[in-house]
Amino acid sequence: MADLRKRPVGWVRAWLAALAVLALGLLAAPAAMAVPADFWGVSPQNPPSTEQFQRLKAGGVDSVRIPIAWSGVQPFSGSEANFSASDILVAGATAAGINVLPFVYEAPSWAVPRVRVPGSSAKAPKTVPVKTGAQRAAWANFLKLVVARYGPGGSFWAANPTLPEAPIRTWQIWNEENFKYFVVRPNPADYGKLVNISYTAIKSVDPGAKLILGGMFARPGEAKFKVKPPQAYYASDFLDRLYSTTPGIKKKFSGVALHPYTANYQQLTPDIEEFISVLKTNHDAGKKLWITEIGWSSEPKSAGDSFAKGPKGQVTQLNGAFRLFKAKAARWKLQRIYWFSVDDQAGICNFCGGSGLFAKGFLPKKSWFAYVKFAGGTP
Repeated sequence: MADLRKRPVGWVRAWLAALAVLALGLLAAPAAMAVPADFWGVSPQNPPSTEQFQRLKAGGVDSVRIPIAWSGVQPFSGSEANFSASDILVAGATAAGINVLPFVYEAPSWAVPRVRVPGSSAKAPKTVPVKTGAQRAAWANFLKLVVARYGPGGSFWAANPTLPEAPIRTWQIWNEENFKYFVVRPNPADYGKLVNISYTAIKSVDPGAKLILGGMFARPGEAKFKVKPPQAYYASDFLDRLYSTTPGIKKKFSGVALHPYTANYQQLTPDIEEFISVLKTNHDAGKKLWITEIGWSSEPKSAGDSFAKGPKGQVTQLNGAFRLFKAKAARWKLQRIYWFSVDDQAGICNFCGGSGLFAKGFLPKKSWFAYVKFAGGTP
């Protein structure tokens, strides 16, 4: 299947930049009772305001997935950690009673060289930060700073005593580590090293913390290219190679994550079950599955973009996917899902202009009302 959505790495940096300029529960309806707690999640492209966070909560949103980019926290070697961008997000979500799932990723150029992404004008880290002792130590130090900020007894909670303390205990390591836009040379063995380093660093600050793997893009088209080094791997192949190249890795994470982007929701079952089968093959079937990105665009249908469905088609895809997730939640050990995205933001990626539940100006789309019916909230 062709790669339906290409995402320049800059989409997250653009969002973090927007965050930096800002000033520093409901009873579950029957539709939400058949799934685990905190099941219904979203991923914003722009920082929601206080009122917008409140609306998301009222609509049944349990969790928000946010990026914490190392390149944003420490853009220069030796610079003091700057958490102003993520502070705003964590504060807004916590005040609204929404759980926060961060993914930590994106090495700064002083730590890992940034090179051009093949077939794109974008740049990304050449590798994950494990190639030298200096890279490994710097990544570990970054993670310790993050957990000391937002984990139990963290400095963020001490600095915000009016907020209910809701320490972050689950951390997602990297994003789409099997795809060229987030690491130009994806490598399962390198990623295994990153998980091992991350486990040791995070547990040194919060022994009770849990790690989940970064969300893998299920079937990037570049995985079929006959090039070396590879530009991408299918998620199932990458996960299988992770197990085989990193002995003992299964002890270092509690869940796996998938981004099963596909033309139609009917394709979700084979893609997800292929991924889950790797867990069984590697005697690790007890692991939870997280869908940390899923979505379709409401932009007009186009012969060249099978991901664009139009407003009604976006609802059709959401309804089909969410019904499937509810029906298969127990069988798949499905822990949580995150719709990408909350809001439309054209120009960040090829589908971002219509991926939101809300249009520009935070105007609700038909897909928002469909989401709310599943999440058991009030639109």
